[in-house]
Amino acid sequence: MNKLSTSALAKQRGISAKQLFETLANAGYINRYQEQWLLTPLGTKMGGEYAQHKKFGQFIAWPANLIIDLDHTAQTHLSATQIGERLKLNAKKVNQLLNELGWMEKGEHGWQLTQLGASVGGQQKQDKTSQNYFIVWHDSIIKNKRFKQSVTEFLGQDAELHATDKSISSFRQKFEAKHRTLDGHYVRTVGELLIDNWLYVNGIVHAYARQLPIEDDMVCDFYLPAGKVYLQYWSEAHGAQTESQRQQIRDVYHQHNFALIEVSEQEVHQLDEVLPKRLRRYGIRAY
Repeated sequence: MNKLSTSALAKQRGISAKQLFETLANAGYINRYQEQWLLTPLGTKMGGEYAQHKKFGQFIAWPANLIIDLDHTAQTHLSATQIGERLKLNAKKVNQLLNELGWMEKGEHGWQLTQLGASVGGQQKQDKTSQNYFIVWHDSIIKNKRFKQSVTEFLGQDAELHATDKSISSFRQKFEAKHRTLDGHYVRTVGELLIDNWLYVNGIVHAYARQLPIEDDMVCDFYLPAGKVYLQYWSEAHGAQTESQRQQIRDVYHQHNFALIEVSEQEVHQLDEVLPKRLRRYGIRAY
């Protein structure tokens, strides 16, 4: 199906491009960030996608029959306190979860919005009195798949992994995590065990098999929240990814501007030489 730019779609519907951009933003389909429009997960679900113009570069394209659903949003933005009131969490916990997802980060004068956060509906604001920065979120965040999952996991409720055999990360589901690490994680390969133990004894906080904060069902090998860095171990063992699958995974990290460190099976026995240098690039120092 041929898709139209926002300006072309506006022309087809007999309205101004400015009006359509505002309507799409109110519906939670797009969001403004540093002079550019970003497609949100909701916009993607409704058929929006990025396209490339030879002269003007990247733009968002839509189905000609795009349905703009304004009935399922209050078209408002919520503070962390207001989000917390709906989820029965205090504002501090909400901010911690949003920060862990990589949607914002702590700055000298308050919370700073990241591009990933903008892509799910965040907007940077500044308090006129204190001059501190804060963020408000399009009300669609309450239904955001990844945010809901983080809240569920934080509250200790059952969280299902939705990856299927068609997922580029589904190979992980075929192998039991049976190797116990020093910090109590259970991992699937000896290589992952060596990496997990190295991170632990070097005092680096890390998560294992963490879902990426995107709509696609994809988990990383390790996530290091201190630098918002993902670590991928490429095993040569039976069931490991093909080079094509590995490139697919790299492409996902690149597409979302995620920091990625890669460790090969040949390097896993040389972690003292390999990892400190790669981690320092992201401000993470080992003991």
